[in-house]
Amino acid sequence: MPSIFTRIIQGEIPCHKVAEDDRYLAFLDISPLTEGHTLVIPKKEVDYVFDLDDATLSGLILFAKKIAPAIQKACPCVRLGVSVIGLEVPHAHVHLIPMNSMRDVNFANPKLSLSQEQLAVIAARIRSYLD
Repeated sequence: MPSIFTRIIQGEIPCHKVAEDDRYLAFLDISPLTEGHTLVIPKKEVDYVFDLDDATLSGLILFAKKIAPAIQKACPCVRLGVSVIGLEVPHAHVHLIPMNSMRDVNFANPKLSLSQEQLAVIAARIRSYLD
């Protein structure tokens, strides 16, 4: 059975897309820790990030690196936290989380409850800063 992320890639489940190319997709987390919390995934479904082949793993990080400055401009923050947890969805992914303190990247924190309209505005704002 395809992962929820594969279903997003295939267009079966909607998302608030930030960026995409032929190998990777970045979209907003629907239960974000902070405004602008973005997930970056390879389109190739592999459960564990360290099971990705070297080219896909390095490409994932380089794709995330291109998106990071746009997130920081759209959602002003001190830093952009990067986290790989990998327990919640069996599809390799990286979290990019705007942060102003270490508390902002604590996954035990309550998640923000943003409307679809708010998420759409945030995604559009991030896309506006992409080169």
